[in-house]
Amino acid sequence: MDIPDIQYTRSGDVAVAYQVVGEGPVDVVWFRGMAGDLLSTWDQPLIVRHALGLAAFSRVLGFDKRGTGLSDRVREAATLETRMDDVRAVMDAAGSERAVLWTAHEGSRTALLFAATYPERTAGLVLLEPSVRGTGSSDYPWAPSEEEWRRRLASVREGWGQRRFFAELLREWAPSLAHDDAFKEWFVGHMRRSLSPGAALSFFRTMKDADVSDILSSVSVPTLILCKPEQRPEAEFVAQRIAGSEIIELPGLDGLFTWVDDDVHEQTMRESERFLMRIGRPHEPDRVLATVLFTDIVGSTTRAAELGNAAWRTLLERHHAVVRRRLDQFHGDEIDTAGDGFFAAFDGPRRAIECARALVEDVQSIGLEIRAGLHTGECELMGTKPSGIAVPIGARVAEQAEPGEVLVSSTVKDLVAGSELIFEDRGLHELKGVGEWKLYAVGRRS
Repeated sequence: MDIPDIQYTRSGDVAVAYQVVGEGPVDVVWFRGMAGDLLSTWDQPLIVRHALGLAAFSRVLGFDKRGTGLSDRVREAATLETRMDDVRAVMDAAGSERAVLWTAHEGSRTALLFAATYPERTAGLVLLEPSVRGTGSSDYPWAPSEEEWRRRLASVREGWGQRRFFAELLREWAPSLAHDDAFKEWFVGHMRRSLSPGAALSFFRTMKDADVSDILSSVSVPTLILCKPEQRPEAEFVAQRIAGSEIIELPGLDGLFTWVDDDVHEQTMRESERFLMRIGRPHEPDRVLATVLFTDIVGSTTRAAELGNAAWRTLLERHHAVVRRRLDQFHGDEIDTAGDGFFAAFDGPRRAIECARALVEDVQSIGLEIRAGLHTGECELMGTKPSGIAVPIGARVAEQAEPGEVLVSSTVKDLVAGSELIFEDRGLHELKGVGEWKLYAVGRRS
């Protein structure tokens, strides 16, 4: 069998490796939940049959996520937003306008964020045992507790890369193959090529904090969830929050991999093909996930009175030019300008935060001070102007910000888990008309 050639595309400054398998009528972007290495994947017939099974009825775009396999290693931990950017970059490089995303476990968080942000490019989702929150809570008890995470992170720090560690992992992930020497040998090599010890630790830290539970209701594309019967409650947590989604149980699934068992593999392929064939022609989306940014000048009325109309107008024009330059740099869309404030929207929370931080510093150079507030949520598309509850929440967050401060909602903080950003807890606030929200100040640049 000829192995599909490795190709590369750039996602920002990062080179992402990908392969194209098959020529089916529907594009499927397949990426692994955690680890992955395109070349050593083809050394394992069991996982190859998964790729070829999908390729029997679709064109499969497989890739190594940044920091894994053949893609560039990166200094910063990959966030959900940067992984989402990588999906888009691979689709663009392969000429895919719209695709079904097929992934599993932690990879579901990237897929869900992509689907909510770019519904026009997402034909559907196939999620194997999706995990939407890293750390357990009263309403999501299936994730590890803080104490369990401490033990897990210590184990990864001390053991990743060692044969004994991977043998333990194999017993957990694929128990039926734990004593298969040939498979074990492949598994150890594959995992070592997939993630270095430092990259593995960064990944687990990111997954501990990453949380997409707040955006599930913003996902509007057809969604198929596959799971073990005993994990149905966690699957239902996701399905109940995504309109029109369905759950299919895989009774024979033992461990994490559907391609290990013949019957489970065949059922997985059968259900995936059925799902792809029934999606049909997509509707144009009328709502998307966006991060809204509100800014306003501190003490503008007093400053205008001090300067006089002409001088104030000149200063305001300089302020507007600074804001628009930064919006262009960080790919933000100017939605509205009212007096001395801006309302903008971004397709990623990290870009919005970086823009806000830059603006706080920029305007100081022209003798002004601003406050900024951000929230990520579902926005309805009314012409070119987004609306919906996310907009007033963002505005209310900005009202709570101190001079020179970038204040964000808990949703924004959860979505940038893994970044080097530091947040200071500002506590629970009652925001007029939109309820209680935990707010966080973005740490100042050192």
